[in-house]
This record gives sequence, structure tokens and C-alpha cells, in this order.
Amino acid sequence: SAQPRAPLPAPARLSRAGSGQAMSTAREESVFMARLAEKAQRYEDMVQYVTRLVQMGAELSPDERCLLSAAFQNTVGARRQAWRAVHILEEKQGNKGPAILELIKGYKSKVEAEMTKRCTDLLSMLDADLVRTASTTEDKVFYLKMKGDYCRYLAEFAVGEGHSRRSSEAHAAYTKASELATAQLRATNPIRLGLALNFSVFFYEVFGSPEKACAIAKSAFDDAMSAMGGMDEDEYKDSAAIMQLLRDNLQLWTSSMAPEYGGGGDGTALEDM
Repeated sequence: SAQPRAPLPAPARLSRAGSGQAMSTAREESVFMARLAEKAQRYEDMVQYVTRLVQMGAELSPDERCLLSAAFQNTVGARRQAWRAVHILEEKQGNKGPAILELIKGYKSKVEAEMTKRCTDLLSMLDADLVRTASTTEDKVFYLKMKGDYCRYLAEFAVGEGHSRRSSEAHAAYTKASELATAQLRATNPIRLGLALNFSVFFYEVFGSPEKACAIAKSAFDDAMSAMGGMDEDEYKDSAAIMQLLRDNLQLWTSSMAPEYGGGGDGTALEDM
């Protein structure tokens, strides 16, 4: 059986680029190592470094918050893709006998166990620290959206009571985030738009309600369109990219209200915004 993954060693003292000055805090070192792991595309390592960052207790900066999101997005996203590929194979190979089906189901269970651990690790951090201590509306919306997203990922493959529980938790987190965002963030705010994108996908894919999905996406798109004036260039680029995804989903969903597995994208590319 596979040996448990050894914890990463604490990073050695590193010099600031070009200055020869040692980094002064373990926090700076963890941020540096998380970025290094991201550049190396070693996302399991990145998860350990950002987890260490959260456990230090101080509020995350916007950049640190994005590192947290990117780390889990990549490691969980790879497993979501793996699960979908195995699930499709299971459907296609199901008529080839119980032995083949048992092998596929066993492998799918392995992927589900890995995904469950990573999602629940993040959800524990969100509940214990990040949502509770967030001091700004933008931070709280960001973390509540993350909670909705990772409960949704668990609901995607859960069955029975587990599916109902995770779906309900996702809906509650998305709803609370939406109430805060609508009341206190600009309609063009990329975090508010990304939330609307993923909440609409939740209704389409998990609740099987394309009408509600379309209503959320259209409202977010229309509200943002009416408030585009006065935006700076960076916010405009981020907002315009998410609005395009909202429009694409709307076109897909309104052209065919029948859910189609894997179609239309699920908004996950925007979760780091």
C-alpha cells in the first residue's frame, strides 16, 4: 500500500531577490515557497505551504488568498477531471462484465477518497478560521463562495444523504455570500460576478434547475452591464472575462434546457478571482 506523504520541511532561510537580505518571517517564507511550488506545478506541495500560512492565524492578504484558492483549485480540479473520465468509462464499459466494473468502481472510489480529503481539509479551514475571522465584505464573500464551491464538488459524486447534505451546505454558503455581495459589493466586482457564475452552475448541475440558473446568470450580467462606467483597466479585464462566461452559459442553457453531462463549462476556471 502507498506510504503516507511525508510533511514538507520548513523552508530554509531565503534571501530576497537581488538584495541578499534574509526573509524576516516564516510567513514570508511560506508565501515564497507556495509561489515556487505553483511555478513548478507541484500543487500538493503548494497546498501544504498555504495550509501552513492559514495556520499562522493572521488574516490573509488578497495575494495570499489567491494562492490558497489556486492551490486547492489545481489539486482538486485535477481529481474532478479524473473522476469524470472514470465515470464516463464506467458507463461505457459497464456491459463488459462484473470483473471489469469492479476494477473501475475501485479506482473511482480511490479518486473520490482523495477528493473528499482535500475538500474537507479546506472546508475545515474555512469554517474554523477564514470565514469566521474575515474582516471585510470582500473577504467574507470570497471565503463563503469557496465553501459553496467545495461543498458542491463533494455533492457532485455523493449519493443519498451525503448528496443532500453537501448540496444543502453549498446552497446555504452561496446564498449567504450572494446576500452580502448584492448588498455591499459593486455589481462589476469580479468576486461578486464569479460567485454568481458558480451559484448559477450549482443550480444547473446539482439542483437540475436551468431556469433558476439562467435567472441568476442573467441578473448578474445585466446588473454589471449597467454599472460598467468608471472601472479601472484591471477590474474591467477581470469582470469582462467572467461576464463572457455568464453570457456563454446563458446561451447554452437557453438553447437547450436539457442538462448535458460535462457541457457548457462549470465556472471553475474563475474560482481564483
